[in-house]
Amino acid sequence: MSQRRPGLRILITNDDGVDAPGIAVMREIAATLSDDVWVVAPDGNQSGAAHRFTFGRELGLEQREPRVYAVVGGSPADCVVAAMTHVCKDFKPQLVLSGINNGQNLGDILNCSGTVAGAREGALHGALGIGISQAVNYEVGTEIDWSNSRRFAAGVVSGLLDEVTRRDVYFNVNIPFGPAEDVTGVRVVPAQRFSHSPMAYYPSDNDGKFFIAIPRTPTPLDPAHDFHLLMHAAAITVTPLMLQQTDYGVAEELDGRLRLRG
Repeated sequence: MSQRRPGLRILITNDDGVDAPGIAVMREIAATLSDDVWVVAPDGNQSGAAHRFTFGRELGLEQREPRVYAVVGGSPADCVVAAMTHVCKDFKPQLVLSGINNGQNLGDILNCSGTVAGAREGALHGALGIGISQAVNYEVGTEIDWSNSRRFAAGVVSGLLDEVTRRDVYFNVNIPFGPAEDVTGVRVVPAQRFSHSPMAYYPSDNDGKFFIAIPRTPTPLDPAHDFHLLMHAAAITVTPLMLQQTDYGVAEELDGRLRLRG
């Protein structure tokens, strides 16, 4: 049972849309931590939007119910900005929860994840940003079972609230599918770097059309990284990610070695 935290304001966003089942589950989880919970989420599906901002085009802000807003045409990053700088500008949320996503976000897929981007943008505004995804076993179908998220996610969030003091990091969390008794624990692990991009051309049944999709997972997989541990060891994976993306080693190595040419 998670302990409620007086004075904690929580913002929820996602990339599946304000009406998605996963956001309702996230609201249940947030309610165990605080009674000051706000939702600002896209009005429709924004999966794969990554950290896109909508520049040069007007967006709409619709209040659906008290403390619940939909950003019409907006991305998860747009939603967090609207919340932090407008909807909740009087008292910015200290915790941003993004999700719960329908399906896992693992490895290099983090680069295109709107769920992860919501957590990242929250961290950029000074909050503890946590993206949460509920894994699906696509080998047997697309049906999703939220029971493990309901059982375990609040404890993971509570643990991160207790343990994390830095605000230059954010977190990607994946909850395994399958029976709760099969979940093997919580692992704080790196994201899997694939041997190549998992994105590929995928033909459509409609003549001349195609999809960008993930037809198969690149291999090999590192048994100590998120993909293997979630999918094959039924572990809850927690991956810390850095806001500072500079590779300092390469910067030091190359500084002074590059010269003007031409």
